[in-house]
Amino acid sequence: MARLVFMGTPEFAVPSLRTLATEHHVTGVVSQPDRRVGRGLKFSTAPTKATAQELGIPVITPTSLLDENSLSQIADWKPELIVVVAYGHILRHDLLALPASGCLNVHASLLPRHRGAAPVAAAILAGDIRTGVSIQQMEAGLDTGPVLAQREITIDAGHTTGALTANLAPLGARLLRETIPGFLDGEIIPKLQDNALATYAPKLRKDDGRLDFSHSAVELERQVRAMQPWPGAFALRRMQPIRVLRADASSGKAPPGLVVRDSGNIAVGTRNGLLQLHSIQPPGKRAMDPDNYARGAPNFVGDTLD
Repeated sequence: MARLVFMGTPEFAVPSLRTLATEHHVTGVVSQPDRRVGRGLKFSTAPTKATAQELGIPVITPTSLLDENSLSQIADWKPELIVVVAYGHILRHDLLALPASGCLNVHASLLPRHRGAAPVAAAILAGDIRTGVSIQQMEAGLDTGPVLAQREITIDAGHTTGALTANLAPLGARLLRETIPGFLDGEIIPKLQDNALATYAPKLRKDDGRLDFSHSAVELERQVRAMQPWPGAFALRRMQPIRVLRADASSGKAPPGLVVRDSGNIAVGTRNGLLQLHSIQPPGKRAMDPDNYARGAPNFVGDTLD
């Protein structure tokens, strides 16, 4: 049983924290601070912080890891190993060097593919047929450290980023549990990444959800799935955003952006093919079937979306 400090923030990190708490002595947890969310701007507690409190593990939520008090607290926990799962910030050098066995990271891609903050969305956008999780030794670069273990899963046709992330979270926890003992015993030889094969997945921005109908229907269908649950895919109708929650690509043809009917479905023309709309959310309304929206907005079919 090793002394560990765990660093993580979102729901993706919770299965790993729970697994480590049953297998090792987790002396402390570091999570990002509570943030205001939603229209009411109410404070939301990070899932890992809530889990640590439930498990009775000390937790800190520094606003910055440049804070010497935070580094001192982590040092006081005397970790043999630090495990990082979607913490949200790059670790400073003195923190990486603090534990005798270094720092391990659970990354939601098959490194070196999709290094960066949004690997699951990037895999869907790229049309990858498989993805997975990697356990890597952390170093100063962004997800550049040697890989200890990987596990693959298939990306299904209907996977959104939210659904795929939910599948990858327990997979990462299991692989972490299997990997740590061999790593600490020196039985696992880290494998250097081939930087020539690296791709990058930068943090998503709100505007990444905007649909550009000069792209193909296949590309836009991937974008709709990749942007769920955040930032959400959308297009503009008469300068107002309409969110596209579910869509499929079809082989029909229409000018890019033009709303038409296709085999009984409402669809939008693209550079190549039609994007059939199955669920949309107009401004100020709940998600609805596009036909229901069209009944209240009879000029919708024939409009052009931007």
